[in-house]
Amino acid sequence: MLVAKSYKLPEFLYWTRRSIYALLVISAVPVFCYQVLGMHWLVVPWSVVLLLGTAVALMAGFKNTQTYGRTWEAQKVWAAILAGSRNWGTMCRDLVDDPEEAKKLIYRHLAWLTTLRYAMRQGRAWETVESAPNAEYLRAYKIPERESSLESELARFLPRDEVDPILRASNTAGWVLNLQDQANKDLLDRKLLLDSAFAQMRAAIATMHARQCDSELIKNFPYPRQYAIVNTIFVRILCLLLPLAMINELGKLNSSVGGFMEGNMVWLAIPMSMLVSWMYTSLDQVGESTANPFEGGANDVPISQICLESEIGMKEVLGEVCEPVQDRMKHDILL
Repeated sequence: MLVAKSYKLPEFLYWTRRSIYALLVISAVPVFCYQVLGMHWLVVPWSVVLLLGTAVALMAGFKNTQTYGRTWEAQKVWAAILAGSRNWGTMCRDLVDDPEEAKKLIYRHLAWLTTLRYAMRQGRAWETVESAPNAEYLRAYKIPERESSLESELARFLPRDEVDPILRASNTAGWVLNLQDQANKDLLDRKLLLDSAFAQMRAAIATMHARQCDSELIKNFPYPRQYAIVNTIFVRILCLLLPLAMINELGKLNSSVGGFMEGNMVWLAIPMSMLVSWMYTSLDQVGESTANPFEGGANDVPISQICLESEIGMKEVLGEVCEPVQDRMKHDILL
């Protein structure tokens, strides 16, 4: 997540430069063919492009609204996870009679947060963090889940005999919650939990299951690919036709101007069509990079930071003094 005021224009131009290079070629070739080779038939009516541009604008707006909605939903889910983690810490401290057992429950919850964030950072075929523009930007910051293994992170919170079964599980985060539920039942059997406290903590675990499923739903089900490909195809068609329509309109002005631009107005179709086409391609690129809020991109929900805040807060509930945390933010990007 970018925590600066905004991206700078040079950064955005650099990020979209591959589209700009392609648009330069797409705009220059038809103008060259028209003006130099005399292919004056190479034009299309402006009304055709206007209709197509209107349709593409509506689709681009719909796509960006939906992809931002996915990011907003992910923010709400992880805000609820943070609130639930704080509540779990106080419940363990106040409801469990044995402080050592309360600590185990809290540390196991931190293990759940760890397994969940690692699961959210796993790659999917439709994600764009490894695409050329995003991969270049990825050099400016580091994804914490790629810097250390899940096994080493779990070893900070759990004994070895619990870590190995978790690593072998198909759903690591779900397995940790199952262990948490079993531990609660054991505390009830040992009379370290009252029946009412056990019911509260079991309800809290059920809520954690629900929040995990909400997060997995966003992660594992992409923005519908049929809408994504249709939008991309229509944008590309618009970029191909736009310079032809610009030529048609600007060619009518050749005889109405003087000086060195007389007869050369069609050359303005190159910068003008590039500018308009860049607006559409940039919207499409922004939408694609916003659709997956957990992939490790610069605009992701900062789940690593949320888990770190939860860890610090829950350890303070236990009365532990947390060591100063190394600043993870690089180039105003927080993950």
